[in-house]
This record gives sequence, structure tokens and C-alpha cells, in this order.
Amino acid sequence: MYFDTHAHYDSGAFNEDRLPLLASMPEKGVELIIDPGCDLISSRKAIELAERFDFVYAAVGWHPEDIDKLTEEDYRSMESLAQHKKCVAIGEIGLDYYWDASQKDVQKALFRRQAELALRLNKPVIVHDREAHADSLDIVCDYPELRGVFHCYSGSVEMAEILLKRGWYLGFDGPITYKNARKAIEVLKACPLDRILIETDSPYLSPVPQRGKRNDSGNLKYVVEKIAEVKGMEPKTVAKLTAENGRRLFGL
Repeated sequence: MYFDTHAHYDSGAFNEDRLPLLASMPEKGVELIIDPGCDLISSRKAIELAERFDFVYAAVGWHPEDIDKLTEEDYRSMESLAQHKKCVAIGEIGLDYYWDASQKDVQKALFRRQAELALRLNKPVIVHDREAHADSLDIVCDYPELRGVFHCYSGSVEMAEILLKRGWYLGFDGPITYKNARKAIEVLKACPLDRILIETDSPYLSPVPQRGKRNDSGNLKYVVEKIAEVKGMEPKTVAKLTAENGRRLFGL
């Protein structure tokens, strides 16, 4: 059974078939799903889906790409939502310098604010880090008690080793199946089995052979098969271990 630790079923890409698609996941071997919010609206939708489906849980957070939507009133509402019984993490939070590097200080301040919220609520964080590796690492290292996962990890092996020593988890998605995934494969080789989480980032990042199509949790098998190939293991063992890792991090 698979645990998809990162899937955006609140996305408009699922508007036509969201509920029946989610309902079909257990028969596809998907036992748990976490839907991370990116702002107040998507966080609310994630909570609504978690209330509807027993096997779906939510994370609540404000994504750096959505920083222009941020108001103090909405942020306070998001903080309240984070206390919901089916919210298991603060996320998706972090830094993104790919789309907009003009507001680095604002992004970093928001990242710190949400990291401190996670510590107050005793919840892990789901970190988005795109072309902001040094600053992302600096911030999480400033909070030794903070725990969580670097979603769709794209940093170096050296950075991964620092995070792993501090008790962090690394998330692996469809890109590890791509032909140009050399760096991600090197990180995967260096990552111990008890720190690997599997994700889809649905509806994005579909793995080979589904690349270019809308992604969903049913494609986790391709991610698991690639990890198994790299680690020299049976896919069912990888599925079992990564599900245990996810349960341990998110307290499920």
C-alpha cells in the first residue's frame, strides 16, 4: 500500500472528477494521501477533502508563489485552520526564487513565521525549495527542533546529508524517473531508507511513462519502482517502508 505524502487534489485540474478519483484510490493500493494547502482557499479545500475521506489528511500553509495574495486577516484564518484535527503539517511553505527573486526578504520572513507556527503546534513542515537552497537550509537550521520533509528534493547531496543528520526527510516524485535525473538519483542513493517519502505532487510532475499527462496518486507505483531499482530492493518493500516513514513523520 502506498502513502502519497504530497498531492494537490484541491487543484482545479481535478474539478471534473475529484471525488470519484479520490474514492478509487484504495482499490489502486493508495492507503493514505496528504493534500497540502498553498493559501487560505486551497488550505480550506484540503481540510474539506480530509473531512470527506478517512484516508485523506491535510496540511495548511502559505506557499511562497502565492505571497501576493497574503493578507493579515487571511493568514490569521489559516493559522486557526492549522489546528483542525485532520491537519497533520504546516505546508506547503518555503522559498521559491525561480518565479520571483524580488521579494526574498518577504519570503524568508513568511517562511520563518510559519516554521514558528509549526513549532507552537508541534507539527512537522512540508518545505518547498526552488532555487533557494542556501537560504532554505539556513532557515531550517535556525530551528533545531523543527522537523519535516523537503518536498520534491532538488538540492545537492551535501545539503541532503546536512538535513538527514538533523532528522529531516526527503520527498521523491516523478522527476526521478526522467532521463536527466542524475542529481536526484545521486541524492536517492545517499538517502537512507528510513528517510525517504514518496509523493506525486499531483496534478503535476507525472512520472515516466505518464509524463505530460495529469498526475494522480495511482502513479506512485512508478516512483516506487524507480526507488526499488536504485536501491536494489523489491517495490513492495519500498512501498511498505516509505508508508511507515510517512506515518512516523505525520503521526498517523
